[in-house]
Amino acid sequence: MEKNVQDVLHKPENPESGSEQEDSGFSNDFSVSQMGSVSSSQSNEAGANGQSEQKDDSCGEVSPPSKAAHGDFSDPVYKEIALANGVINRMTRDELRAKCTELNLDTRGVKDVLKKRLKNYYKKQKLKQSAAAGGPGDSYYDYICVVDFEATCEESNPSDFLHEIIEFPMVLIDTHTLEIVDCFQEYVKPELNPQLSDFCIELTGIAQEMVDEADIFPRVFRRVVAWLQEKELGTKYKYALLTDGSWDMSKFLYTQCRLSRIRYPQFARKWINIRKSYANYYKVARNKTKLSCMLENLGMKYEGRPHCGLDDSRNIARIAIHMLKDGCQLRVNECLYGGEPQSVPISAPLEGAPPPQRPKSRD
Repeated sequence: MEKNVQDVLHKPENPESGSEQEDSGFSNDFSVSQMGSVSSSQSNEAGANGQSEQKDDSCGEVSPPSKAAHGDFSDPVYKEIALANGVINRMTRDELRAKCTELNLDTRGVKDVLKKRLKNYYKKQKLKQSAAAGGPGDSYYDYICVVDFEATCEESNPSDFLHEIIEFPMVLIDTHTLEIVDCFQEYVKPELNPQLSDFCIELTGIAQEMVDEADIFPRVFRRVVAWLQEKELGTKYKYALLTDGSWDMSKFLYTQCRLSRIRYPQFARKWINIRKSYANYYKVARNKTKLSCMLENLGMKYEGRPHCGLDDSRNIARIAIHMLKDGCQLRVNECLYGGEPQSVPISAPLEGAPPPQRPKSRD
């Protein structure tokens, strides 16, 4: 079997040029070692909505990724990939980083993130050279639009507290260049509870004067729609919204639309919950997917001010770009039904969000 493994790990005949170096094989002198674990203490973060993140002792390291549960694996290339995966599984973290450096891949991340990155790289190289190639591209969407609202909150929110959006940020990712190409940000004047709590001001960094001078939600939302339309999203380009959890759409936007007496927008009825995508792709427990943990496990640090909606959105976008580079095909996985978030089944037709339209009154 060891001979077969050595035969499989070879240089491709027609290597890809660009950011990935020519040698896509793996050396044959990897030592067998036990998998280590990386953990660090994490604090119990409070969201800008006053919602507490789930407590845990550490961000933890992702568990080993499992084999795909679908597809035709009769082609011999899959045996080669499986053998290569076995070698990768036995590599130490230093060996994984050295191989990533050799292949000009990102060397950041915990051990299992590095393994996933190497496995995906090798799999893509082998499939490109085989008759088994022809699967879906790296991304179905042309653009992914990250949204992370900030909303009114109290230090201890009553069960019937109605959160009002006070910051509307958007960060646009070009999935072909894997770059942030544009941003939108406006503050919003709350009408139900126009006076921000001291807790809310300290948490979000949004001063009372900033919302006093802002427009009410319907006017801001019209400018959001105009901004999306300028990008020709839903008309010329396929796109999807992406959030850090379910609350932004199912709680904040849904509640705000009802308070402002406008219809919930069709283009926001489905979205990518990056926490689900991250947990499923890297095989990590769902309670290890808060923003700080995802960044830490990918070897990144938060940039900006936590609970600033635009900075949060930028950091979420960085995670999404990192996942796309690692081979994750981000897809819509949640939708709004009856005012509640529901999972979108894998078998659902793959489609982009509809063109954004100006909000209509509920009256």
